[in-house]
Amino acid sequence: MLHLIRAFEEEVLDLASQKLINGPAHSSIGQEAVAVGSALPLVGPDQINGSHRGHHQFLAKAIGYVAPDGLDPRAEYSDDVRTVIYRAMSEIAGLKAGYCRGRGGSMHLQWKEAGCMGTNALVGGQVPFATGFAWAHKAAATDNVSVTYFGDGAANIGSALESYNLGSAWTLPVCFFIENNQYAVSTSVEEATGDPRLSARGPGFGLPSWRVDGIDVLALYLATEQAVSYMRNGGGATLIEAVAYRYLHHNGPFPGSAFGYRSKEEEQGWRERDSIEQVEHWLVKRGILTEDECKAARKIAKSTMVAVSGEITEPDPEGKPGSKRIRPELWPDPGFIDVGIRGDLSGLEGATFKEAADFSADELEDKRFLDTIADGLRHRMEADDHVLTLGEDIHKLNGGSRGATRGLADEFPGRVIGTPISENAFTGFAGGIALDGRYYPIVELMYGDFIWVAADQLFNQIGKARHMFGGDHDMAMAMRIKIGTATGYGSQHSMDPAGMFATSVGWRIIAPSTPLDYVGMLNTAMRLKDPVAILEHDADLYRFVGSVPKEDLDYCIPFGKAAVRRSGSAVTVLSYLSMVQRCVDAAEQSGVDAEVIDLRWLDHASLDWDTIGESIRKTGRVLIVEQGSEQTSYGVWLGDAIQRRFFDWLDAPVERVSGGEASPSISKVLEYAALAQTEDIVAALKAF
Repeated sequence: MLHLIRAFEEEVLDLASQKLINGPAHSSIGQEAVAVGSALPLVGPDQINGSHRGHHQFLAKAIGYVAPDGLDPRAEYSDDVRTVIYRAMSEIAGLKAGYCRGRGGSMHLQWKEAGCMGTNALVGGQVPFATGFAWAHKAAATDNVSVTYFGDGAANIGSALESYNLGSAWTLPVCFFIENNQYAVSTSVEEATGDPRLSARGPGFGLPSWRVDGIDVLALYLATEQAVSYMRNGGGATLIEAVAYRYLHHNGPFPGSAFGYRSKEEEQGWRERDSIEQVEHWLVKRGILTEDECKAARKIAKSTMVAVSGEITEPDPEGKPGSKRIRPELWPDPGFIDVGIRGDLSGLEGATFKEAADFSADELEDKRFLDTIADGLRHRMEADDHVLTLGEDIHKLNGGSRGATRGLADEFPGRVIGTPISENAFTGFAGGIALDGRYYPIVELMYGDFIWVAADQLFNQIGKARHMFGGDHDMAMAMRIKIGTATGYGSQHSMDPAGMFATSVGWRIIAPSTPLDYVGMLNTAMRLKDPVAILEHDADLYRFVGSVPKEDLDYCIPFGKAAVRRSGSAVTVLSYLSMVQRCVDAAEQSGVDAEVIDLRWLDHASLDWDTIGESIRKTGRVLIVEQGSEQTSYGVWLGDAIQRRFFDWLDAPVERVSGGEASPSISKVLEYAALAQTEDIVAALKAF
């Protein structure tokens, strides 16, 4: 396996030098022992993820899956092993036969069946997901574990440190495996940390920790075996630091000394301790293999890689003599580019769709919006024991900061999780659960502004995961986001995040404006198998009382369907959440015959363009209304889309009503001035 990984990496670098690999080639040459030694104690259902330098880890786990009894160094590789090599190399080259259909490339390798949950290009970005995998293993009452590999650079990233705490506090079977290769690009560990012993941080989080020679494959195996045994027996999270060395620069075939940040003498000292040579020395000394058999193992690895490379390349008829090109028939179809960003809506099959008008008066009762949220969550958790909810303080204070999870902690022990104040970690934790696929997490984000705290996990990880890894796996989860406008909480607790989610790939967005819509849209959203942002207006909606069904809480609001709240012919008014009723009130006060549409579904793929278009063709004018700041406006994107789609039917430019440039302030007067009000809508309507 050591020879195979090195030969694989050498072939990747050779292809990259011929410009046949698009993008970086982060070689793991010199670090093969870390992957091999740590993968040996793992079994098929155990899960790993890693960083941009993860070819070796992926190969060790994937080949261990197809060849659980190991590789005979004297024999040619089996067809299953060759398939892993071919598909991994195809992925790195960006070809359709790759594990992610060419979308992931070198830095995003995933094969869920083998427990390879995905390598990651953002330093430390994958670590929170691994805590989610571990929780799923524990909740399913298995003894499986997850291992997240990352480097010395990621050891200083907040998401990694927050995840240490989650893993420890919740006794999760996750191993934080630091592959310390001494350098983050060119900055050394000694420069970047107060204590270069990165494993020394583990005990501070309550993590049993090991520091191991990353060249000694046996020591790595024994340390990982101990950590895995501890986790399988319920001990909780662990940390391993393997002190290794990458022979080459951060990216490409040249040594680090060529760039002046380390010496040739340092590099030579590590090469003299090469892990492959050490293993071969002991195998020969103990009579397990002969020197010729060791040389044969290297030859088999090299010849296999040459053959695999030959299967994806051919002589370039238009290039210089001896030059190659990727075989044209192996490239993915360009039309595949947007396929798999979201799910295929198959989860909606068999759903019962209803609107408010489909219920009789006898079937309805009045209830506060906030109480309806708790009722809807309770019903979903009763119906499916794979649903969990998590967030800060939701298990206490009689249902969290506002009471939206009232009573759930007592009714569903173990499935209502109060989290530390670590939005990046617990959001990624939920993302890991969604990627694993056995459970459905519903996250409460206390305020919309906190999306910036969790931005990497929300937008780079969760939102991109399905598409980036090939488009085949689900990412089913929901995030309830409270919008704290008009509560006096000021600039950092009052943001409407609709615009940020709408301009970021992968998320669906729902914005219910009535209690009845909330229950039905929650039910629909949870069938979509996509990450869904659920927007909730705090002061303006939580206290609102509206009609909800007394008994039937299984109905679904039709997917992607807006609601016309007031018919009219003079102007189309588009809004969402609490501003919908303000628009209706403004239309009555202004005397303008406005048609008010409650968008309900806000993301690009779910918007009801049919209802919007029908109204615009009737009125010829559009007013978009939202409460929050013009700087993070959802209406900017929506207005642009409308003018491109319906320009021929517009008699005037699309107009917008939004808050001011500044975020709301604590002062009641300044807060009022910062937000769009009913009188602003009235003035805009009269101006048409």
